[in-house]
Amino acid sequence: MATLQSELQLERSKFKPVLPAVLRSGPSGVVPRLGKPTQSVSDQESLRAIFPKTYGLPLALLIKGRNPSVGKNPFRLGIVFSGGQAPGGHNVLAGLFDALKKANPKNQLIGFIGGPSGILENKRMDITAAVVDNYRNTGGFDMIQSGRTKIETPEQLATAKKTIEQTTQANRLDGLAVVGGDDSNTNAALLSEYFKNEGVKVSVIGVPKTIDGDLKNSEIEASFGFDTATKIYSELAGNICRDVLSARKYWHFIRLMGRSASHITLEVALKTRPNLALIGEEVLAQKMTLAQVVDQIAQAVARRSEAKKNYGVVLIPEGLIEFIPEMKELISGLNDTLAAHEPRLAAVNSFEEKRDIVAGALSAPLAALLQSLPQSFQAQLMLDRDPHGNVQVSQIETEKLLVEMVKARLAALKVKGNYGGKFAAITHFFGYEGRCGAPSNFDATYCYALGYNAAVLALNGLSGYLSSIKNLMKPPAQWVPGGVPLTAMMNVERRKGKDKPVIQKALVKLDGGPFKAFAKIRESLVLEDGYVYPGPIQYFGPSSVTDMTTKTLQLESSER
Repeated sequence: MATLQSELQLERSKFKPVLPAVLRSGPSGVVPRLGKPTQSVSDQESLRAIFPKTYGLPLALLIKGRNPSVGKNPFRLGIVFSGGQAPGGHNVLAGLFDALKKANPKNQLIGFIGGPSGILENKRMDITAAVVDNYRNTGGFDMIQSGRTKIETPEQLATAKKTIEQTTQANRLDGLAVVGGDDSNTNAALLSEYFKNEGVKVSVIGVPKTIDGDLKNSEIEASFGFDTATKIYSELAGNICRDVLSARKYWHFIRLMGRSASHITLEVALKTRPNLALIGEEVLAQKMTLAQVVDQIAQAVARRSEAKKNYGVVLIPEGLIEFIPEMKELISGLNDTLAAHEPRLAAVNSFEEKRDIVAGALSAPLAALLQSLPQSFQAQLMLDRDPHGNVQVSQIETEKLLVEMVKARLAALKVKGNYGGKFAAITHFFGYEGRCGAPSNFDATYCYALGYNAAVLALNGLSGYLSSIKNLMKPPAQWVPGGVPLTAMMNVERRKGKDKPVIQKALVKLDGGPFKAFAKIRESLVLEDGYVYPGPIQYFGPSSVTDMTTKTLQLESSER
């Protein structure tokens, strides 16, 4: 049964993204200009050894020029969505499709279904114009779905090679576009290296996707989806700010997506101006304890209470717990202790007995920290494990933990006569609400350009590159397309006891424009009701509203 389209979706299908001027003549009208060899962020020798075929590739810049060879022979390009969803993925796919067909009507786009597992299982679909047209400017990855399978073992790599090569020339692939975040594009780099080493002629091109905003650097100004997701979260947070000011009786604790970096929380804070926003990177830099974080919030609550304001809004990044040094140490200690005592713990039914066994095996400071937490959160830390036996940090309801501990801290202040207010709290987690929203005009245009650009890179035989569109604060016609080598963004990290090559995550820079802009106003926000209400994403109307970018991109661009 055909999916019924909403009135907005029907209208949005008419939106035509604007390509960078250099791409408008099509793939045959541009040529890649290669720069100097690159090197990785760090660990150069280690990464050179891991990627002997693809390390040190030059930056690529697409410039105008005659290049009729790209459309001479039919080209088959595969596309896979990898990792969590982000608004705009379907426009990446549309950009790929249109570029391929512009180069040669016989070119084909093949979608792997269900993420990287679709490559391993050879689950594919031929993407046609009719299918693409039904998904233009829509959110989600539902045309071909996504998944989190990694292709990294020798057996998996060999299976991927078999899928790419196929048994007949008509079914083999000439290129593969991997749409994903830092882990997924690290996987793309491994695939590119493996295929080159095996003599498989296939172009592997990555596309920078993540709503968390932590895949960026000097060559990648923004990952797609961050703009739309933060606008959705800002609308929701702004609505709560308006409710807070209307009812004036609750404190709202809002946890936002972003386990490894606090970009989302910072962007929403800049857009909505809550009373308090915790930035994980600052907590880490100051080596704050959990008690200090709690005290910071409690002091803000007490100060507002003195001003007869027993209400407010606090923003919390999803990964806050891991930014608190002592909590990160506790989680690591729990992972080791629970694994070491698994048989003994399995024989005990009582949670209290399990906790006492674990606490007895931890160091005294960590045992004291564990026992200082509310029992429900002790249980979350000890009982909710992932398949590898580790704490599922993303499942920890940090906002509820903070509410319980702030409540206890305020009770202690009240006993001392230092607090006389009322504290009633409501908690929220905004996560999946932002991952599949209809893309903003910016993301719809940016994603289309990223996809179109990725196809051009693949058609030119480049491999091991990430599609790059720069100059994003200018109108789209002035955007600059190119490609950055995947290995140029890498370092080596210790993961699960092994050294692994990974694309370096971009954390919030405490000396960067976005954080400094928030730091300048946050003290005044504690007591003032300086809330801003962004409202829903606007697709029609004046450009100042429909085409505005994130505060993060604006402030970072001013530093370049």
